[in-house]
Amino acid sequence: MKYATIKKADLGTWIGHLQKKAKLYAPRKKENLYVFRPVKDARDIALKYIPTILPPKKYYFPQHEKLFKFVIDRFKTAKAIAEFEEFILFAVHTCDIAGIQCMDVVFRESPEDPNYLNRKDKMTIVGIECLEYCDRYANCTAMGNHVPRGGYDLMMIELKDAFIIHVNSEKGERLVKGLPYIREAGDDDMRALEEAREKKETVFKNEFAKPLRDVYTSFDNGFAAPVWKDVGRRCVACGNCTAVCPTCYCFDIADDVELDFNAGTRYRVWNSCQMDDFAKVAGGEDFRKGRDQRQRHRYYRKFKYPVDKFNRYFCTGCGRCTRTCMAGISLIETVNALLCEEGMG
Repeated sequence: MKYATIKKADLGTWIGHLQKKAKLYAPRKKENLYVFRPVKDARDIALKYIPTILPPKKYYFPQHEKLFKFVIDRFKTAKAIAEFEEFILFAVHTCDIAGIQCMDVVFRESPEDPNYLNRKDKMTIVGIECLEYCDRYANCTAMGNHVPRGGYDLMMIELKDAFIIHVNSEKGERLVKGLPYIREAGDDDMRALEEAREKKETVFKNEFAKPLRDVYTSFDNGFAAPVWKDVGRRCVACGNCTAVCPTCYCFDIADDVELDFNAGTRYRVWNSCQMDDFAKVAGGEDFRKGRDQRQRHRYYRKFKYPVDKFNRYFCTGCGRCTRTCMAGISLIETVNALLCEEGMG
């Protein structure tokens, strides 16, 4: 079946079924914010939430990951993790699913990253479509990620007393097929879905001053724009923007050597282009000395460089970088300022 439906009253039963199939992670409230956490009780799951503090990226691209263990004398290596467990990401926003698609492009490029791909193969994605803005920081419409664009196994859309589920893969179909409380969607269900989508079109509007093609052009011509000096002056170099971004994939490699200097473990850890020493090389040369240059680089890594290389924008519109910025720097305001400068030029 392509579309299924489940009553809200039966959602807890289905979640219990999913828990038996694999490790289940879902958004949960943490004080006044939200986080992805393992599910113990279905009642703890938040289906209406602003984007979580960290994206679900932490489960398929861990912040601190063992790559392998090694012994120097006699030299040998052994993978730190022999096998990854099956897991389900539940109620993932479409902007975060877009982030997963971006990471796929990066880590599937030759040479492929085996750890990422092995984890991804074990992952099932159950998305949930937003029918209204999560808050004022999101720019998902501008990026085209306010609607589902693939990359998921199941997608839930909330109606009055039920959810319609778009079945998008064989893996997803196995999670809904044969369950008595999930039935194939009928004509009335599809009409209700169409009405919800029509209403949604009146809610979501382009957050940028111009279409996305003009945004790309503004970055093409805006390398020396004054806006970068302004952003650099305000930036406090905390690195929050890159820490919470669903498409930042920079990492460093570190060796933890035991006291006998004969054995150790090699790790992969997240790194950030906003850190002071990120662009420093041997001899002390720094290719991006100032905060303005580092911030400019971050924006170009979302709106210019990946478009040239992968034909894909690496900003998903989730709004996390703005939401978490200690200096109050807004991505929407920065892009619109660049567009304004481009227009004046």
